[in-house]
Amino acid sequence: MKTKALRLHGKNDLRLEEFELPEPNDNEILAHIVSDSICMSSYKAAVQGPSHKRVPANVAEKPVIIGHEFCGEIISVGSKWHYKFKAGQKFTIQPALNYKGTLEAPGYSYQYIGGDATYIIIPGEVMEMGCLLPYEGDAWFYGSLSEPMSCIVGGYHANYHTIQGKYIHSMGIVDGGAEAILAGAGPMGLGAVDYAVHCDRHPSLLIVTDIDDVRLERAAQILPPEEAAKNGVRLIYVNTAKVENPREYLLSLTDGRGFDDVFVLAPVKPVVELGDSILARNGCLNFFAGPTDPGFSALFNFYNVHYASTHIVGTSGGNTEDMIESLSLMEKGRINPAMMITHVGGLDSAAQTTLNLPKIPGGKKLIYTNI
Repeated sequence: MKTKALRLHGKNDLRLEEFELPEPNDNEILAHIVSDSICMSSYKAAVQGPSHKRVPANVAEKPVIIGHEFCGEIISVGSKWHYKFKAGQKFTIQPALNYKGTLEAPGYSYQYIGGDATYIIIPGEVMEMGCLLPYEGDAWFYGSLSEPMSCIVGGYHANYHTIQGKYIHSMGIVDGGAEAILAGAGPMGLGAVDYAVHCDRHPSLLIVTDIDDVRLERAAQILPPEEAAKNGVRLIYVNTAKVENPREYLLSLTDGRGFDDVFVLAPVKPVVELGDSILARNGCLNFFAGPTDPGFSALFNFYNVHYASTHIVGTSGGNTEDMIESLSLMEKGRINPAMMITHVGGLDSAAQTTLNLPKIPGGKKLIYTNI
């Protein structure tokens, strides 16, 4: 079967190509892709090429299909998986396979599976790792957004707090605590606010910062403080560019105690250092946004690490359980990641969009691969 796909051949080298897929074997599944949302991780893979940890060194000889936030329909199923999957099923994929300890993932590492394509072959390891997930929603794009939402869910689950005098880590944000999301008015920030307000474990105080009034105003329209208050969350949006001393002001919102959980959604040194400076005792800083610079670093107060038990955690994507939780919350109408999308395009716009992603304003970019 012929497919049309956006393939990565090397650094900054994305090509929309039509080619013949091999015949699927008994351990594989042939599928049709309907939608794929574009992630900053795809931008990083595209500009770094084989220097990226998930992109194969021989990508010039064996180009890979880009895109990992996709939703589609199964066309045919190899005999090994007849008991579990069938033609016509909607699906989405958890790309972080963790197969045999490798970093290989759909959308980064494979010749015949990725989101920016019309047809793909799903390899056996996706099913073996339980990463091919049935999708029951009405709209395809929600299936695509389950992957970025799973990254947010995973970040919230990864935070931890220690118990004084005991070597025990209590996982997750502090229920009823104070939380700050720095640089949080972008698409992933909106998803993080939505989850914080509507999940079972949420803060009593949630501060969202940015330096752009337009982004903050849009965030406040989509997720108003009044809606958060219905769920017991005091939600405040702050433009830190307009505050003389952001640290003192943010701390004043907690009566000087500081924040139990701080999420940093931009890989910017001053933002990281601000996050560190507003941590409460036993506070956890989640460095959520991955940098493109492998040498990125920032100062961290190790006096507080020693005496106030402050600490840092980072996550790169969610796991399968996080994605299942995301799908469940969407299907129940508890979260609505549609708010993350501001641009929609066809497959012919995917290369330009991916390579210029940091320069394009707005939120998530959604690709319908058959347009």
